[in-house]
Amino acid sequence: MKKIFKTGQKPGKGVYDCTNCHTKVELEESSKMPPCPKCTNNEFTKQR
Repeated sequence: MKKIFKTGQKPGKGVYDCTNCHTKVELEESSKMPPCPKCTNNEFTKQR
């Protein structure tokens, strides 16, 4: 099972996948996880 990252966390650099609509969000090392820009979901899994 993949780890879930939530809006407001700082999960580190990488590409994250919305658990609802699968929109991809790319973050830098110190970025906070935003809500999904497409569906406003608050949970993501790390893609790479």
